[in-house]
Order: sequence, then C-alpha cells, then structure tokens
Amino acid sequence: MKDELLTLAADLVARAKRLGASDADAVAIDRRTIDVAIRDGATEQLEQAEGREVGLRVFAGKSSAIVSGSKLDPESLERMAERAVTMARAAPPDPFSGLAESDQLTKEFPDLDLVADELPGGEKLRALASEAEAAALAVKGVSKSGGADASASRRNHALVASNGFSGSYGRTVTSFSVSAIAGEGTAMERDYDFSAAVHAADLKSAEAIGRSAGERAVRRLKPRKVESQAVPVVFDRRVAASLAGHLVAAAMGPAIARKTSFLRDKLGQQIFPSSISIIDDPFRRRGLASRPFDAEGLPGARRTIVDQGILTGWFLDLHAARQLGLPATGNASRGLSGPPGPAASNLHIAPGALTPLELMRDITRGLYVTELIGSGANIVTGDYSRGASGFWIENGEITFPVSEITIAGDLPTIFANLTAANDLEFRTTSNAPTCRVEGLTIAGA
Repeated sequence: MKDELLTLAADLVARAKRLGASDADAVAIDRRTIDVAIRDGATEQLEQAEGREVGLRVFAGKSSAIVSGSKLDPESLERMAERAVTMARAAPPDPFSGLAESDQLTKEFPDLDLVADELPGGEKLRALASEAEAAALAVKGVSKSGGADASASRRNHALVASNGFSGSYGRTVTSFSVSAIAGEGTAMERDYDFSAAVHAADLKSAEAIGRSAGERAVRRLKPRKVESQAVPVVFDRRVAASLAGHLVAAAMGPAIARKTSFLRDKLGQQIFPSSISIIDDPFRRRGLASRPFDAEGLPGARRTIVDQGILTGWFLDLHAARQLGLPATGNASRGLSGPPGPAASNLHIAPGALTPLELMRDITRGLYVTELIGSGANIVTGDYSRGASGFWIENGEITFPVSEITIAGDLPTIFANLTAANDLEFRTTSNAPTCRVEGLTIAGA
C-alpha cells in the first residue's frame, strides 16, 4: 500500500516538473476508519469510510501553489499538475519559500512501531463501547448515559519531492470514550473518560474507563460557588497539558518571526522554575503523534524545549527558519491543501518529585481544576482567562465541587510559578502531570 502511494506521489512530481515547475513535492494519503456510537446499549451510528487523496505543491522559482484532489486517474493527475503550475506562475514570490536542500533531508527512518497487525472491526468496537457504558451506568449516582463511542483507523502517508526525498509511514489508532450523567433535572452533571492507543492492546480496560467516567460525574453533583479571590490553583493532569499547549503556541516560528508572541525575546532565558522541563519527542515508540520524518522530509529529534526552566528553542519549519536565520527543527506538519507549518509532536511536561496530594497539602484555600472552558490565552500579550470547574481545596484536602468560575492571570506569571507532580501519564499527544500554580485570581460569586 505504501509503495503504491510513493509511486502515485512520484508520478505527480514528475508531471509537474515536465510541465515546467522548478520544484515540486507531493503528499499521498490513504485512510480507513470505522466509527461506532451507542447509547443505552443501542447502536446509534456505525460508519466505515475509505479514501485516497493527494496534495501537490509546485514552485515556479520563489512562487508556489498547492492543489489537492481525490480523482487519481491519469487524466485527472495531469490536470492537477497543469493547474498547479499555472497557479504557481501567477502567484507572488516569497523569498523564504522552497524545498529543503539535499543535505537537510533525513537519511534514516526509525521503526516506531506505529502500525498494529490488525484493527478491531465493528463488532469489537461496539463491544468496547458497550462495556464502557455499562460500567459507567453501574456507578451509584449515575442517572443516565451520555453515550459511548469507539473508533479504529489506519492511515498511510507518503511524501515525494523533487529534491530527492521519498518516504512513507503508516499509523493505526484505536480509541473509545464514554460520557456519564449524574443527578436529575437541572441538577444534572456530566463527565467523561477515554482511552486511545496506536495498538489496541495498549488501551485501558473499558470497565475502568466507564467506572472512571461515572465516578467523575457523581463527584460533580451539587457544585457551589466561591467568592472571587487570589489562591493557588492545581490543574488536574487532564487539563494541565493545556499549559504546555500555550507555551507551544507562543514558541511557534511564524509568531516569533512576526513578533506576535510574548516569548519573542525570551530565548535562552529562565521562564519556568528550574524543576520544570518540557519535551517534544516525535520518536516515542507507539506515540500517537510519532513520525519518522516531518512534512518537509527533515529528520525530527527529541527536543527539550524548556530545559530546567530555560527556553531553549522554537518550533520551526523551513519557511520560519529562513525568516529567522535559524536551522529548521524538523517540526513541519502539513495537510493536503495547505503549505507546511510548524507543529509539536508528542509533547509532555516532565514529572516532578511530589505526589498530587503532597502538591496541595499546604494549601489553606485553593482550587483544583478538572475542566477548562474556552481558549482565552493571548499569545501576543500573555493574558490568560478561562472558564473552569472543579473542586475547592481547604486545608490541603479536596472538599466540595465548584463551578461557574473564571481563572485569570498572565502566562509569564503562570509559567514562573509552576510546580509539577509525579503522576505523568501518556494518554494523548500532549500530556502533563498534575500542576500547581501560585496566586492566580479566580472570579466566582
């Protein structure tokens, strides 16, 4: 299958070159997905989709254009190449555009164990979702199911470029989730849990995920409001990863080149406590965002973006790297119809030394956040404001649920006052242990 994709991409590049392109690269992708959704034991949705698509980027000197399509007969491919070359010739030049030089390309393709031998079929996925839902409904206090779903996908990806690069890899992912509702009427509360893995054998048990979703929903019943005040805020590990996400957004090469990031002058400086390190690792075996090369054919690397509190680098594709006069970091990502842009891969905040309970033991009054609402982080100014719900901390212990709260502060202060617990768990593409931040302002009743 991957050989077919490589042949398809190489054919597109050759057509573009023959029609007058100075350079070209092509991405070819095929995918197969199965999705199952159930509610109260009955199947609400069962879908299966398969498809193959290509994206072609063509250069006419420093001008470029991108086209994509799913009609892959020779005549359609020829029209696609013709259209791309015509568009590139009419596009304005960009002095920072262009493919990688040959000495920049990856020469090794590590085996990251990203493809399972087989994917679960519809019946297995339905059984997984059903077991999770049944476990959630069995929790005392759960009044109804919010639904459960399961999916399995296989995706193959090939990249061929006129600079000599040719590479491909595949990835499988199986996942399931369940939502539980506790309480009745206007006093109902909802929560969820999930598991996702490259290999289905690495999934958490459906019974454990369902029970967790049910227990989380019940814990949220009868939330209270609290007065506005400045207190320590502890972020549950499920939401703490968002703090690393804000760092990544502010450390993206295009934002640095445009000077639209509050981090633009912070390279090499201490922005976190020395106990904090943040790592991006495209080579983690069975990682949900692992890849043997980036979208421009460059090698990736495990990078400590924040090393003992010090900001060490940016996320750079070739375009941003040329703008900044820096080497590219192998972080390019690309869809079929757009140009490459930088992105993180498997990101995590390194764990600290304390348990979550030890992290909050000395808090007289504070907030334990389990859910964040909205995306109120401004990477230009560093301002931070997000809706939240969770639990109130009194004398080092989690007490009652709280809701309708807004957390406010600024990212430089949040980063400088961050402490990580020791409970890191790899569950998604961005992960973190429980984290504590001092002195944030919460707006409540």
